[in-house]
Amino acid sequence: MKDLDPVFRALSGVLRKHVARMSIKTDAPGHLYVELPPAGPKRKPAFFGAVQTKKSYVSYHLMPVYEDPSLLDGTSDALRKRMQGKSCFNFSEEDPVLFAELDRLTSKCAAVVR
Repeated sequence: MKDLDPVFRALSGVLRKHVARMSIKTDAPGHLYVELPPAGPKRKPAFFGAVQTKKSYVSYHLMPVYEDPSLLDGTSDALRKRMQGKSCFNFSEEDPVLFAELDRLTSKCAAVVR
């Protein structure tokens, strides 16, 4: 079975760079979950993103692209091929070029939700 820990570490590092003014709800081996602060006094925190190790790949979830698909404008075909659904990207090995593009996309998403 393939060791996915390096992929998880790299992708969780990408997400962690953008958590200023957000909360890390879960920080465990194979699972990082980040929330936005509540939008009002009686509101609950909103899901921003997560990195999860699955059986044969690591998933990188980015909720703002689900809510606003225009955030994906300009995304490379190579990164789009990694998409599963509307807001999840799957990787089974490290890819510095795509991780750098995902970093830029995450930065864009974090700027929109602040």
